[in-house]
Amino acid sequence: MSDHYYTQSPGTKHDRQQLETVLRGHKLRFVTDAGVFSKTGIDFGSRVLIEAVEFGERDRILDVGCGYGPMGISAAKLAPAGQVTMIDINERAVALANENIRLNGISNAAAMQSDLFERVLDRTFDAIITNPPIRAGKEVVHRIFEDGAALLNPGGFMWVVIQKKQGAPSAEAKLKAVFGNVEEVTKEKGYRIYRARKEQ
Repeated sequence: MSDHYYTQSPGTKHDRQQLETVLRGHKLRFVTDAGVFSKTGIDFGSRVLIEAVEFGERDRILDVGCGYGPMGISAAKLAPAGQVTMIDINERAVALANENIRLNGISNAAAMQSDLFERVLDRTFDAIITNPPIRAGKEVVHRIFEDGAALLNPGGFMWVVIQKKQGAPSAEAKLKAVFGNVEEVTKEKGYRIYRARKEQ
C-alpha cells in the first residue's frame, strides 16, 4: 500500500519545493514536500476556510490536521496576541509546519506530531479549525468533532471545511448531534464551511 498524507512516517521520496501565496491579505511562503497533503499549493477548501474564519485577537486556537501549516499560520496572523497549536499525525508535515512558522516569522504558533488529540488532552481552546482527513474515514472525522468539542471552552467555535461530495451532509448532521448549534457560514465550488458553537 502506498503512503498517503494520513501516515505517521511517510516513506515517499522527498521532493521539497517552495511556494508563495497571499492568504487573508498576508504574503506567506511555504516549503512543501512529497507525502503531505496538497503539496503543490494551498488546496481550495483550506483557502475557503481561511477566508471565512473569525477569531478574537487573543484566542487560543487548535489546527487539527495542520499539514505544512497554511491554516494555522494564517490563524496566528489573525490572532496576533493569541496562541496557535498545530497538530498532525504526519511527522513530515509537522516538521514542515514548524519550518514554515520560522520562515514566516511567526512567534505565536507551534506544531507537534499527535494522533488526533493525544498530545493536547490537557489543554482547552477558544477555537478549533480543521480540514479533516477525509481519506482516513468517516469514523476519524467524526471523532475529531466529538473529541474536539470536549477541548473547546464554553462559547468556543469549531470551524470545519468539507466538500459536499465527500460527505458534507453527514458531517453537518454529526456536528449538529455533537454541538446543537451549527451554522453553514459559506459555500463555494462545492465546499461548505461549518461553524459549530459550544454552549456556554
